Amino acid sequence: MESLAMLVLLFFSQGQSSTPEVEKRSTCDRCDERLFCDCSSRNYRHVPTVTVTEVVTLDLSFNDITTVAEDDLREYTWLRTLDLRSNRIQSIHEWAFHLLQGLESLDLSYNQLAALNPVWFSKLLSLQHLNLLGNCYRTLGPGGTLSLFRSLTRLRFLRFGNPALEEVRRGDLAGVRQLDQLEVYGNNLKRYDPGSLGDLWPLRVVTLRLRGPFQDNLTLVSSIFHDVSYSETFLVVADVLLSEKTSAAPFSEINRRRVRSILFQNATLTDEAMIHVLEVMDGASLESFGLEDATFYGTGAWKPARRTHLVNMDTVYFRNIEVMEVFKFTSFLNLGFLLKYLRQISIINCKVYVMPCLTSHLLTQLEYLDLSSNLLTDLTLTESLCHGHGILRNLRVINVSDNALKSLSIVSKLVTRLDKLIHLDISQNAYTSMPPTCSWPQTLTHLNISWAKLQRVTHCLPLTLEILDLGHNDLTAFHSVALPVLRELHLSGNKLRRLPPGWLFPSLEVLLIQSNTLNMFGPMDLQLYRKLRALQAGQNRFVCSCEFVYFMVWRWGGAVEGSVELTDRWDNYLCDSPLPLQGQRVDRVRLSPFQCHRILVVSALCGCVLASGILFVILLWKLHVVWYVRMMWAWLKAKRNSGNQRRRDAAGNAEPLCYDAFVSYSEQDAEWVEEFLVPELENSQPPLSLCLHKRDFLPGHWIIDNIINAMERSRRTLFVLSEHFVHSNWCRYELDFSHFRLFDGDSEAAVLVLLEPISKDDVPKRFCKLRKLMSSRTYLEWPQEDERRAEFWSNLRLAVRGGDEL
Repeated sequence: MESLAMLVLLFFSQGQSSTPEVEKRSTCDRCDERLFCDCSSRNYRHVPTVTVTEVVTLDLSFNDITTVAEDDLREYTWLRTLDLRSNRIQSIHEWAFHLLQGLESLDLSYNQLAALNPVWFSKLLSLQHLNLLGNCYRTLGPGGTLSLFRSLTRLRFLRFGNPALEEVRRGDLAGVRQLDQLEVYGNNLKRYDPGSLGDLWPLRVVTLRLRGPFQDNLTLVSSIFHDVSYSETFLVVADVLLSEKTSAAPFSEINRRRVRSILFQNATLTDEAMIHVLEVMDGASLESFGLEDATFYGTGAWKPARRTHLVNMDTVYFRNIEVMEVFKFTSFLNLGFLLKYLRQISIINCKVYVMPCLTSHLLTQLEYLDLSSNLLTDLTLTESLCHGHGILRNLRVINVSDNALKSLSIVSKLVTRLDKLIHLDISQNAYTSMPPTCSWPQTLTHLNISWAKLQRVTHCLPLTLEILDLGHNDLTAFHSVALPVLRELHLSGNKLRRLPPGWLFPSLEVLLIQSNTLNMFGPMDLQLYRKLRALQAGQNRFVCSCEFVYFMVWRWGGAVEGSVELTDRWDNYLCDSPLPLQGQRVDRVRLSPFQCHRILVVSALCGCVLASGILFVILLWKLHVVWYVRMMWAWLKAKRNSGNQRRRDAAGNAEPLCYDAFVSYSEQDAEWVEEFLVPELENSQPPLSLCLHKRDFLPGHWIIDNIINAMERSRRTLFVLSEHFVHSNWCRYELDFSHFRLFDGDSEAAVLVLLEPISKDDVPKRFCKLRKLMSSRTYLEWPQEDERRAEFWSNLRLAVRGGDEL
C-alpha cells in the first residue's frame, strides 16, 4: 500500500511539475510561405511552438535549449530538416524524435551531449544527414551489438567527433551502408579498431581531423588512412602538422590504396616535410593535390633527393596559403619534372606577385590557370604571360581576378596569342576605362570584367563572346555595341536606367540586370529580344505606374510574351515610387481605376457632370427657376434704385403715387388704347391719370427701370390682353414685374382687359398667380356690341379706382 501511494504521489508530482514547463514554451512567429521557420538566435530555453502547421524546416540553432522533452516535437510530424546546433542541450528524451519519421536532416552539433543513445535514431528511417560534431561524448554509443546507427540505412552524410572522443570501435558504424560523405573529428583519438570505417565503401568525400604530429601515433593514423582511402575517394586531411621527416610516413597508405585526390586543410608544413611527402608519393596514382588555409615555413626548396614519378598529377590547388618568409620563397623550377604534367593550377590568395617566365616555360600542358586574389600588376602579368614559342599555348581558362591590374589594353594584348583561350576572368581589378578597340583571340567566348570601375562600353569587346559579365561597374548605358552570338549578359549592380536595346543581341537567352536604376520595362522592350528566356531585374527603383503593375502582375503569370521567365524572387520587385507605395511588392499593389485610367475617368466624370448640368438646366427651365431668379434680381435692383431715389427726397418722405394706372399693352393694340382707353379714362369725372410708355417713360433710363418705376408710382397695372400681348417681349416683361407685385401680396394691383377671347392656358405657366386670378376673379372683356360698351367703361373706371370685385 505504501508503494502504491508513492506511485500515485509521484504521478501527481510529475503532472504538476510538467504544467509550468508547458506554460513556459514560447511561440516562434518567423515562418514563411515555404513552411520554413527561422527560430535561431532567439534565446529560447525550450523548444518553442510555431504559428503554422505542417512545418518542413525548423531552425532552432544558437539558442539556450538545454533539454528536448518527449512532447517538445510532437506537433512537428511533417519536419524534413531540424537544426539544433549551438545550443546547450545536455539531455534528449528517448522518444523525442520518434514521431519525426519523415526527417531527412538532423543537426545536433556543438551542444553538451555527454552520451549518444541509439534509441534516438531508431525511428528515423528517412534520415540522410546527421551531424554530431562538437559535443562531449567519448564513444559512439554504448558499444556491443547495439549500434548507434543501426536503423539509419539511408544515411548519406555523417559527421561525428569532438575533442573528447577517445575511441572508435569496430561495429560503431554498423548499419550505415552507402555513406557518401564522412567527417571525423579525432584530434585526441586514443583507440581505433582497424576496420571500424572500412565497411563504408564507397566514400566520395572523407574529412579527417587528426591533429599531428603523426609520429606520436603512427599505427592509429595509418589504420584510419587504410580504411578510408579508395581511388574514388576525395581525401581531406585537416589540422595536421607536417614538420619532420617521419610525420609523412602514414601517407604511404594513400599511395598503396591508389588515392587520386588529397587536400590538406589548416595544415602547417615545412620544406623537409614537403620533400618527404613527394618521396612517399613516388609512383602514386595521385591526380590532384591541394593545400588550403595552410602555413609554410621555409623557402620552397622542395627538390627531392631522388627523382619522383608523379606522371598522373595534373591538378594543383593552393588557397589561402601564408608563406612566413614570402620574399625568400623561390620559384618552383626545382619541380620541373612535376610542372610539365600539370593541366590545372590554382594559386588563390597566396600573395603571389609574379610567376616567372621560366616557370611558364615549364607549363607546357597547362589548360587552366587561376591566380586570383593575389598581388599581380600589369608589369608582373606581362612577365607571367611572357611571349615565346609554345609558352602556355594550351591555356583555355585564365583567372586573374582580384589583383592590381589597371590596363585592359595590356591584358588583351597579352592573351591575343593564346589561340585556345575560351574563358578569361579579369574581374575585381582597377579598370576605369575601356579602350576604343582591342585585340582578342578568336576563340574567346567567356569574358568577366565585373566589379571594376568602367563607366562606358566600347567596341573593345570581342564579337565572339557568348557570356559577358559587366556587373557591378558604373555603366549608365549599353546601347552602342552589338554582340551577335552573345547568349548570357550580366549587368547587375550598375546605373542603367533602361534595358539595353534587344536588337543588339539577337542570340541573347539570359539577362541579369538587378540592382540598377531601372524605373520600369514593358512588352515593347522585351519583344526586341528574340530568344530571351530568363530575366532577373529585381532590386531596381521601380515606378509602380498602372502600365508597369498591369504588365508585371496580370500579364506575367510566370511568363510574359509566352517565353521570358522571371528567375529571381518576387521579394526583389519593390516599388520605389510613388511614395504611398514605396517598399510594397509589385505583385501585391492594387491601384484604383482613377489612378490607372485617369483620362477615361475624368472624361466620364466630365460627361456625367455635363449631362447632369444639361438635365439641371432643363429642370430649371421647366420649373422657370431662371425666370424667377432673373426677375428677382431685376426687382431687387429696381427696388434698390427706387429706395435710393426716395432717400434723395429732401423731405425724407416716400415718393407719392402719380398715376392711377400703368397701361401695359402691345404695340399692335396701341390704336385701341390711344383712341378708346385713354380718352374714356382720362376724360372721366373725376379724371383718371394713366401712365403710357410712349408718353411718360423717362428717356435715357434703362427700360426695366422705367417699367418698375411706372408700376411703383401707379396704383394699378392695367393689362390690355390680346394675342399680340402674349407674343410681345416687352409686354411679357411688364407682366413679369406685375406678377412679382402679386407675390408681394397686392392682389388688387392688376386689372385685366381682354380685347379678344384668350384662354388662361395661353398665359405662360410661370405666371401662376396671374393664372389663378384669371380663374378666381372676373376680368373685363371688350364687347363687340356698341350698346354694352358704356357698361364696360363704367366697370373699368370702378376697377381702376379700386372698387370691389367686378
